[in-house]
Amino acid sequence: MRFNGKTVVVTGAASGIGHAAALAFSGEGARVYAADIDETGLAETAAVSSGTIVTAHCDVTRTEDIKALMDRAAAESGGIDCVFNNAGAGGDRAPIDEIEPEGWDRTMDLLLRSVAFGIRYAVPHMIGRKGASFVNTSSVAAIGPGYSPTAYAVAKAGVLHLTKVAAADLAKHQIRVNAVQPGFINTNIFTRSLNMTEELEARAKGAIATMSQQAQPVARGGQADDIAQAVLFLASEAANFITG
Repeated sequence: MRFNGKTVVVTGAASGIGHAAALAFSGEGARVYAADIDETGLAETAAVSSGTIVTAHCDVTRTEDIKALMDRAAAESGGIDCVFNNAGAGGDRAPIDEIEPEGWDRTMDLLLRSVAFGIRYAVPHMIGRKGASFVNTSSVAAIGPGYSPTAYAVAKAGVLHLTKVAAADLAKHQIRVNAVQPGFINTNIFTRSLNMTEELEARAKGAIATMSQQAQPVARGGQADDIAQAVLFLASEAANFITG
């Protein structure tokens, strides 16, 4: 029960890594504010939780939604102890010689700007909270080409650097900031962006799972809970000497 009595905000909590993290935090005693635009998925997350999950509609491309989420969590629980800035999707898939400004901006708003303002609007509610921390979702795509569409990769590289500079900025408040960089994790992030049928999505996820067995030393496909457990460690007191 590492998070007993703590308040945790998780964005993108209706599916994938966010879903797994929300369940893991709540299972260890946290009051979790699970946010997403998929209200059906949020309800399903809350329904299978063994702890306390409060659902909140939040479009992270709208800064007013992010601020309202953080203000609500703090007002109802007395403050915020951890924010997992996780919401995202595959973004615009066009290469750099074809992408349009609207697609680029939409991807950056979803994947990078949302993290910046998730931090910005949570910090006032975290100052003075012992062990307060952020965990942001970056990606293996942040450190090399060929893993993802261009705009996604650039945004996730931005998240990685934002994590480092925010850690330096917030050290004066004793607030830690870290990031996870998932690799081949068997979630629906890219298949959903392609508008596949359920049958095709299942086949694609199966192919990803098979491919990932040959792409990394651990010979199995990564699962959402593998990342969630790393997030919980980084958010916990056991990681209080880790930031940036």
